[in-house]
Amino acid sequence: MSTLDFIRDSLRQLHGSYRDAVADLSPDQLHWRANDNGCSMAFVLWHYYRTEDNIIQFVLQHKPTLWLDSGWDQKFGLDRIAQGTGMSLQEAQSLQINSKEDWLAYMDAVAKATESYLSGLDEAALEQKITVKPLGEMPVLNAIGNMCLTHGFTHLGEIAHLRGLQAAWHGGLRGTVGSISVTNAMVWRLDMRRTRGRRQRR
Repeated sequence: MSTLDFIRDSLRQLHGSYRDAVADLSPDQLHWRANDNGCSMAFVLWHYYRTEDNIIQFVLQHKPTLWLDSGWDQKFGLDRIAQGTGMSLQEAQSLQINSKEDWLAYMDAVAKATESYLSGLDEAALEQKITVKPLGEMPVLNAIGNMCLTHGFTHLGEIAHLRGLQAAWHGGLRGTVGSISVTNAMVWRLDMRRTRGRRQRR
């Protein structure tokens, strides 16, 4: 398998896993937070897909983002430029996705645009240098690998964790997020029992 094939296959898996992770969520579940210091799955989704849209469309191709070009910012009533980096906790926690169906359509549009871009690349193109602000100059391979793949799977893990916590506290969530089982909730329950046991022995 070539490097380019690996990237294509991994991004397809990533996009499918994100969709599976949120397709069955209610608005309340999507915007649920574990505590006052955390963010919702809605914020994580918005942040990652806005980042991929920025990297693939604007940074690598010097094209308008789908977010602006298709008017998604207006449909959701969200900021034209922001994608989460540098936001205050209060700003991140206040973010709302007003229609899950429309959001899934935006996710699909980003995935399709990314697939289209990658289909026109060759291995040599991955070595071309581009500038990603504020990180600086790097090969296209690093921009996609770090900003999309590593970044995307890391945030997918956050969503799996939040689903697990909701299942532990409220019940009702089953299934998997990609290859990450929502039975993370069972691990959380076990940790809580151990913590209570230690407190009782003191």
